[in-house]
Amino acid sequence: MTRILALLVTLIVTAIAALATDDQLSQNQSADPESFDIEPPLLKQNLSNESLPATPDSDVARLEKQLERAKRNAAGVERLCKIGVLAKVEVEQRLLRVVRCECDLANAQLARTKEEVAAQESQVATGESAKDELEAAKAALAQLTEAAQMAAQKRERAELEAAEANLRRQQKLLHLGSAQKSDVTRAEEKLAELKAPKN
Repeated sequence: MTRILALLVTLIVTAIAALATDDQLSQNQSADPESFDIEPPLLKQNLSNESLPATPDSDVARLEKQLERAKRNAAGVERLCKIGVLAKVEVEQRLLRVVRCECDLANAQLARTKEEVAAQESQVATGESAKDELEAAKAALAQLTEAAQMAAQKRERAELEAAEANLRRQQKLLHLGSAQKSDVTRAEEKLAELKAPKN
């Protein structure tokens, strides 16, 4: 008899608890079923940079950070490759990324200096600035132009070497039966594209 009584009490308590939970849920639901009681935190990757105006200084600073990050990622990769942590392809890609970042940074610095020279020229024309400052800015522009050209040549050489290495790798893999003919064809097309004369 005690067991039956305990079972009935448990059943009644469970039913009351279920009804109370249903009442709370119906009261908490709003007219908008998509709304949340608690908003999730904003994640950094979900924020857009479109609202921020892109200035040459911010572009150069962003590229400098990218270059430093690429250099950190490329530091010690040869040792990691030797002990088997990284593949040779990953090592090549990290080193190529450093060269690309250096080229992008040189081009951004050149663009910023061109704008500064144009501003100096307008100030000299209105008499607000001396010609000595303009000449110094033009000398800096000439140095940065040369540096940007050298960085572009270095980037072209590095990309060409990487494409040649990739073609050799794909040919070896095809010979071993680990790659497809389409992979070799794609590597050949990429190499031909890089070797094609630029307009």
